[in-house]
Amino acid sequence: MNEHQTEVIRQCAQGALAGKLTFPEIVGQLAQIGIERYHADYSRQEITYYSPEGDSIVIATTHPSHETAAQFSASAVADAVRQSQRNEHTYFDFIQKTMSAGCVGYFVQITGRRVIYFGRSGESHVEFFPPAQPNDSAE
Repeated sequence: MNEHQTEVIRQCAQGALAGKLTFPEIVGQLAQIGIERYHADYSRQEITYYSPEGDSIVIATTHPSHETAAQFSASAVADAVRQSQRNEHTYFDFIQKTMSAGCVGYFVQITGRRVIYFGRSGESHVEFFPPAQPNDSAE
């Protein structure tokens, strides 16, 4: 990763944690600097960002600890996603709700326009990005 990419990634992570950037804004900024995917690991409280060339960078995303439910609920994860899409809660709220739904992390596939949420036993739930808007920079 070059210095510019690293700075944008740090700003995106901080913006999410501070509630200043939305998911579409973050994805758009990451796509513009050539990031193809990232992995949010709730257990390690970090996000790993990847370039198509195989470079990666890990950013700490410290959040209030919350117990992860033993059972994975795809419908509860989907509900938390819909609340995010309507700007009804913060990223910390989203983390807490998805952890309560048994989620231990997720992969955002920017180039594939989807997010894969997963549980402790390998259960998963896929959310596709909403249809692109005319000025959507993540295309």
